[in-house]
Amino acid sequence: MNPQVLILMGSDSDWPVMSEVKKALDELGVGCEAHVSSAHRTPERTARLAREAAGRGIRVVVCGAGAAAHLAGVVAAESELPVLGVPLAASDLDGLDALLATVQMPGGVPVGTLAIGKAGARNAGLLAARILALSDPALAARVREARTRMAGEVEAKDQALQQKIHGG
Repeated sequence: MNPQVLILMGSDSDWPVMSEVKKALDELGVGCEAHVSSAHRTPERTARLAREAAGRGIRVVVCGAGAAAHLAGVVAAESELPVLGVPLAASDLDGLDALLATVQMPGGVPVGTLAIGKAGARNAGLLAARILALSDPALAARVREARTRMAGEVEAKDQALQQKIHGG
């Protein structure tokens, strides 16, 4: 499976959260690759990964970073690909600093910003799949199937709750 999504994170300590991106993509059969690359400590490497991504078949980039969280903005400045940012709780501000840094991109440098942490990382994977599904009917069908399964799980939980409440 050729990777279509590039997952970047500023530190290997971000993987426990950013692995949720990969899990979501794996569930939908979307290939990805993941790398550690820091906007501040390895700026040349980060710029190269961003610039070369499209030529390697990457179609969406997901970046996870905490604190100043410049990674997604740097990648968006170096690439025309869609960039999704996942703010990470890496400082005493529990990710609020990363959220504000990620969402406050200047005009002309768009970054789609997700929620802080694991839920945001999972949603980034699902959103990347939906972006890819716009031009991939088979993937679009898998996305629809996943949504149907999720709805069924909610309905089953409601039925179980009703059984607890009303007995039976």
